[in-house]
Amino acid sequence: MTTTHATPGQHHSATSVDEAAADALEVARASSIKSVYVYEAPIRAWHWINALAITVLAISGYFIGSPLPTQPGEASANFLMGYIRFAHFAAGYLLAVGLLGRIYWAFVGNHHARELFWVPIFQRAYWHDLLGMLKWYAFLSDRPGRFVGHNPLARFAMVFGFVGLTLFMIITGFALYGEGSQMGSWQERLFGWVIPLMGQSQDVHTWHHLGLWGLVIFVILHVYAAIREDIMGRSSVVSTMISGHRTFKD
Repeated sequence: MTTTHATPGQHHSATSVDEAAADALEVARASSIKSVYVYEAPIRAWHWINALAITVLAISGYFIGSPLPTQPGEASANFLMGYIRFAHFAAGYLLAVGLLGRIYWAFVGNHHARELFWVPIFQRAYWHDLLGMLKWYAFLSDRPGRFVGHNPLARFAMVFGFVGLTLFMIITGFALYGEGSQMGSWQERLFGWVIPLMGQSQDVHTWHHLGLWGLVIFVILHVYAAIREDIMGRSSVVSTMISGHRTFKD
């Protein structure tokens, strides 16, 4: 039995072939990634500022609804709840102004900027695609459909969930703020009708507080879906809100 040993030159040649094959595979993979510019800079800035505002609103709102224990010492030396309320009011104004800016950009931005405010409910294809995404999220299908902007289910959730809930929180929040700013303030003039409509001030407080938990649930589902799509859907979601580009991997 004869044993053949590879010479150093042959071994180096085999290694070079392996590296070349690996390089070719990487090139093939790179060419299969398709990138589309979706979200413009103002949209991405609004998204992250909105995320920060909602985080501050949720934390401060929780403590406003369930205040901290009484602090020792003179009241003048303890303004912690005052700072919490100020953070809540400031974040509320940021949320409201940001939404107005987002509405403006829906008119001047690209067509993806308008997806946040309407859904094509009269198009049969839309409901077919929405059902497909429901199956995908329920682990009943192997691959999701490919959508450059929001997928149909995300679009439905954003319009009827996030935007609707955000408007409700802004309206009820300014109605409650109008009580503190008193009669004649612009907050009271624009939103004072909300309190008698809903019954009384405490009713508005209760619904506003419940809206907080609605937003928390929405954010949890939103983050889960975004990370899930990045991993399983083979299309970028999280990084798209940083770069603006949606990438698809074959």
